[in-house]
Amino acid sequence: MDTVLSGIRSTGNLHLGNYFGAVKNFVRMQHENRCFFFVADYHSLTTHPKPENLQNNIRTVLSEYLAAGLDPEVATLYVQSDVPEIPELYLLLNMNAYVGELERTTTFKEKIRKQPENINAGLLTYPVLMCADIIIHNADKVPVGKDQEQNLEMARKFARRFNHMYGVEYFTMPEPYNFGQELIKVPGLDGTGKMGKSEGNGIYLADEPKVIRKKVMRAVTDEGPKVPNSPMTEPVANLFYLLELLSTPDVVEHFRAQYNGCTIRYGDLKKQLAEDMISFTSPIRDRILEIYNDDEYLRKVVRMGAEKARESASKTVRDVREILGYRSF
Repeated sequence: MDTVLSGIRSTGNLHLGNYFGAVKNFVRMQHENRCFFFVADYHSLTTHPKPENLQNNIRTVLSEYLAAGLDPEVATLYVQSDVPEIPELYLLLNMNAYVGELERTTTFKEKIRKQPENINAGLLTYPVLMCADIIIHNADKVPVGKDQEQNLEMARKFARRFNHMYGVEYFTMPEPYNFGQELIKVPGLDGTGKMGKSEGNGIYLADEPKVIRKKVMRAVTDEGPKVPNSPMTEPVANLFYLLELLSTPDVVEHFRAQYNGCTIRYGDLKKQLAEDMISFTSPIRDRILEIYNDDEYLRKVVRMGAEKARESASKTVRDVREILGYRSF
């Protein structure tokens, strides 16, 4: 049984792209592997969130992932800051990470370009904290997107360097994981690219029906086909892709036939898509609100998650301290 770890940004709400691209697989995976899912609230500090927002962000993310199907009785679901062994391992790994290699990482160079007014040490050593998150549980597999592949490679480098420097084979080399299948890339509503928070083109699981209808009706289309069986432009192909994910086959076939026959009315397609999105997200949204307002349940989840995560993490840090030469007198 593989150990699988995935971090969850504490600043991002779940949208349909997250759900179909990863979370649906997490729900299945938790029954097939030893899984750790954590809310990366330390990572969010690089953007200096307001104190009054930090706890609410954590609560929101936990509620959404629980509502989407993660089971805290099966997987280990925890908050990063509830496991003090993580920052300790982060500190120890920083001693063997070099400024030059950290400055050359793509994500750090992008941050310098995008936010020159906030280039803090946390951004520079972000890959080291990510490495600590991963190897604290000796994870075999880590689901990552393209934008995080270099950071995972850095984690492998730091783990390999530790093993080499101290003549041990302690840390596993974590491998990127795509759930053993072609990843689903859910398109956004703006006509290009994938659904994402930063792009502002997403449908969120917690969106109210009126919000979903408004977003979908504003989705980009084109002037419509002029010749039967015309190739679809990217914006229209994106809408049909979303329709295939969320609607019944007969609905998809109905609009595809209209498109091929040059009789399609995009307004009708959007109305149908919006209603099918609402039918899909409403039960999850209701569950999100129920969990978000259940203080006792959330306390139980984070307490149980911290206990399970610390059991694994404390062994790793204890072993690492001994390898480094720290021993009790």
